Amino acid sequence: MLSHGEPSARDRVDVAVLFADHHLGLVRLALLMVGDLSTAEDVVQDAFARTHAGRRRLRDPDRALAYVRSAVLNGCRSVLRRRSVAFRRPLPYEAPIWSAESAAMLSEDRREVLLALSGLPRRQREAIVLRYYFDLSHQEIAAAMGVGDSSVRSAITRGLAALGRQLGEDT
Repeated sequence: MLSHGEPSARDRVDVAVLFADHHLGLVRLALLMVGDLSTAEDVVQDAFARTHAGRRRLRDPDRALAYVRSAVLNGCRSVLRRRSVAFRRPLPYEAPIWSAESAAMLSEDRREVLLALSGLPRRQREAIVLRYYFDLSHQEIAAAMGVGDSSVRSAITRGLAALGRQLGEDT
């Protein structure tokens, strides 16, 4: 049994001292992993914030640095995973708007398309949005919607035909 003056194992992990002693080294580690300083600093800050919030669960001060280092590596992996997903999806091309008139016309066209989309059956609307707004493949759409690939192709074909009719375009 511990006396009142002696700190328990839970009280011995001082996150502030851990931060002061190892922050720079952990930022360097994260910088090597993610490639830019601001992201590396964010990852390390998040790792220390989570460590501070859960400091009562840290029972062994000798393992605290390993815990924070693991949190930094996991944070770097998350950043890299998010980046890889972002790089797989090309940014949609936005035509330059040269005048207020062309901006108003473009805005009106988008409003009409969105209104027409809202009138489609749910499955067709979902398939078209996932295909043309998020640029997903038929297989990715099928997985997201929980249907077969042929159902996705059918929903997109029927949805586009319905949109064409609603918008008065020739098919």
